[in-house]
Amino acid sequence: MTNSTHEQAPSRIPERAGRKEWTALAVLMLPLLLVSMDVSVLYFAVPAISADLDPSGTQQLWIFDIYAFVLAGLLMTMGSLGDRIGRRKLLLFGAAAFGAASLTAAYANSAELLIAARAVLGIGGATLMPSTMALVRTMFRDAGQRAKAIGIWSGVMVAGIALGSVMSGILVEHFWWGSIFLVNLPAMALLLLLAPVLIPESRDPNPGRFDLLSVPLSLAAVLPVVYGLKEIAAEGLQTAYVVSLAVGLGFAALFVHRQRTTASPLISPALFRGRGFAPAVLLNLISSLAMMGSAYFTTQYLQSVLGKSAMEAALWALLPSVLIGFAAPVATALVQRGMNRAHVVATGFVVSASGYGLLTLTGTDALWTVLAAAALLACGAVVIGSQLTDLALSSVPTEKAGSASSLLETGQEFGGALGMALLGSIGNAVYRADIPAGAPAEAQETLGGALAVARELPGETASGLITAAREAFTSGMHVAALAGAAILLAAAVLAALTLRRVTAPEPEPEPEKVLV
Repeated sequence: MTNSTHEQAPSRIPERAGRKEWTALAVLMLPLLLVSMDVSVLYFAVPAISADLDPSGTQQLWIFDIYAFVLAGLLMTMGSLGDRIGRRKLLLFGAAAFGAASLTAAYANSAELLIAARAVLGIGGATLMPSTMALVRTMFRDAGQRAKAIGIWSGVMVAGIALGSVMSGILVEHFWWGSIFLVNLPAMALLLLLAPVLIPESRDPNPGRFDLLSVPLSLAAVLPVVYGLKEIAAEGLQTAYVVSLAVGLGFAALFVHRQRTTASPLISPALFRGRGFAPAVLLNLISSLAMMGSAYFTTQYLQSVLGKSAMEAALWALLPSVLIGFAAPVATALVQRGMNRAHVVATGFVVSASGYGLLTLTGTDALWTVLAAAALLACGAVVIGSQLTDLALSSVPTEKAGSASSLLETGQEFGGALGMALLGSIGNAVYRADIPAGAPAEAQETLGGALAVARELPGETASGLITAAREAFTSGMHVAALAGAAILLAAAVLAALTLRRVTAPEPEPEPEKVLV
């Protein structure tokens, strides 16, 4: 009876993505590129904005930071909302908000208006990032095609951060500072026109009630932690920032309790029962920690140790990004040819660790060594990110793709802030220990402070202080790099242990083609 039924059942194959889906992917990369660029797009524009709008010191900090804070705080909310109302609908809403906020920011005539526009940009970004990842999950049901698409997604996101600062430098040099926001408009207009035609709508058919209480709880959990970590990286360990961390962690505990006890949680705890999802989120966080921790040192090294201008430093920093385009496809090909994903991810961590190893060999004049180290770190991060994103999204139901995407991206935000705080604090501690005791107070705090003080000193004294400060900074970078390498090597072991028995689920049977 069983055999007869089996013989009469039709053979089924999963639907493979065609030209329309790959074209849709290209359209989805537009908002992703711009959202990631906006993290760093103000890098060169701040002086021009300061001259035009005359913001206070506090306002200038908020102009720069409000985007990342709002983005991080709303990712989980927007990911869950997209699952409920439709990811394409949320994508279009985010694109419209991002475009309107970009236009407002470009012509802002006060610091307050620019801060408000940057906040709305963060809201738009928080809708766009999980929506793009979730839509990739729903459009590419074939496991091999999905892995390639997610590899492209990961490479574009990393490249966008690197491109943002260079783009701002070029635009500010040839136009006015508002042009850095106007470049968003054509891409958002194209997205609004093409997305309804190319991108299918998808949502959770049974989403349950939207838990409004979880929204402020998630904000209260994320924002104080991100703020505290960022300020610790910039200002050092101070009571106010430790209190901020404690408050955020307290609200995080309340948020988790709420998700475990409410009938319709914002983020379903069931996501963490998916095979490999929890390890993927944790390992992705560690990779982001390493990436942002290294960026903290390499950007300062290029400018303050090698003495390059901000624009020169940004252009040099683009060079390692050339290899990013090859890293994810190679990793995907290895997995598709039978190599265990755990080994590929572990290798990615080892590659990134070798980048930190190179940083320990640098002196105060080692441009190419630092660029090679940055290339290894970036390539390893893209390998890790592409494989873990594919694993995480493959291990959860399609209807929860938005929530899963938002958790991955929130983990990345936490990891980046933690990397800057942890490794930055280690490097700063070594710097303060190595700087000569008789140096001026400002010089004993940071390399930037030492260079500023040196401008007011006579020739030989200034030269001696600059040399000592650059050597102290480089020593701090060495110790932080050792710590970063140790963290990454431990993560490689963790990846090998936790992922070795995890394989991606079979491709979903819907939609299907029936062969008769």
